[in-house]
Amino acid sequence: MSWQSYNCKYETADKAFVFVLSGFDISSPCKMKKKDESVNSIYHYYQVGPVFGAGHDLHVDTSGVFLNIGYSYEKGPAGLSVGGATRYKIKEMEVYQVVDECKHRKQRTQYPSKDELPAIDRFTQEVNEAIVERWKSLHALDAEVSSLEESFKDEEHFIETLATGNTKDVVLLNVSGTVMATKRATLMVAEDSMLAQQFDDSKWTVQGSFPSVKAWTPTEVSNWVKDIEGIPDEVGSLFLENEINGSELLALTADGLKMLGVKRVGTICLLSDEISLLKKASNEDKVTQIEHSPYCFGKILDHLRLKQLHSVNLSDEPSSPTVCESQKKSFEKVVDYYFPGESSKFILG
Repeated sequence: MSWQSYNCKYETADKAFVFVLSGFDISSPCKMKKKDESVNSIYHYYQVGPVFGAGHDLHVDTSGVFLNIGYSYEKGPAGLSVGGATRYKIKEMEVYQVVDECKHRKQRTQYPSKDELPAIDRFTQEVNEAIVERWKSLHALDAEVSSLEESFKDEEHFIETLATGNTKDVVLLNVSGTVMATKRATLMVAEDSMLAQQFDDSKWTVQGSFPSVKAWTPTEVSNWVKDIEGIPDEVGSLFLENEINGSELLALTADGLKMLGVKRVGTICLLSDEISLLKKASNEDKVTQIEHSPYCFGKILDHLRLKQLHSVNLSDEPSSPTVCESQKKSFEKVVDYYFPGESSKFILG
């Protein structure tokens, strides 16, 4: 229920209440409910401000505030229960509106434009002009808030597009020794390209999809050792007895193998080689090898990123990559490899 200045009547609301936050020597904020659901809650009249209660528990007009708490609403603390003859001068007033949060999110209040400002002529010319200026300021703030809301939506869309998604879609590329990272969706922007075919669902194995060697249990380590051709089973049992896990296996040196109880030189050498191969394979499982120029492939990858952003309306249509003169031939070869035939136009324009 909202207070309205153009009516001249009482209204009631079951859950109406008045409250005080501080002052009157009270130790904490206090809320006073209606004594009876049937009594009047608020009074509307154009010559006064908000009036609460039939006995005017709280009466606001141009001369100040009158309090008579305890007539229609519950009595508050002792310092607040004063007579109706007591008048308080208003030094500062704050007005709040209780709104439905869901509705407020869906539709914000639409204020009149500068050309639609209401005619204010009820007060003195000075006050009328001040109110009009307030309306203009409110309109300017409303336009600013609208602009900020639109900017927020754009930022939210940008962040959701770039920062969300399944981490399994992030691809690590080792381009002739230079590590690059991108999303699989970026590599698949050009559907007819070799890159798109390499990383589509039917041909690409998710990086790191196999259990990491570092996560192996002592039993898994022992079984791996026993499966190595030329290694006796009793050597595999040594790893289990010493509770060697995957991380410790990759860190083992020849001296460490000796400390475990491996005595034969040939067995130590064989295990050292197998551990080195295992370490290399463990790293390669997380990186896709690209045997091309990092400069040329990086140019292609940057262009694909811009194409991906353009596809979700986050950037303008990108122009063809700018390549230095000394790298143009190499760049064209890499483009021809990944974008054969007509698909090369996707990069070269």
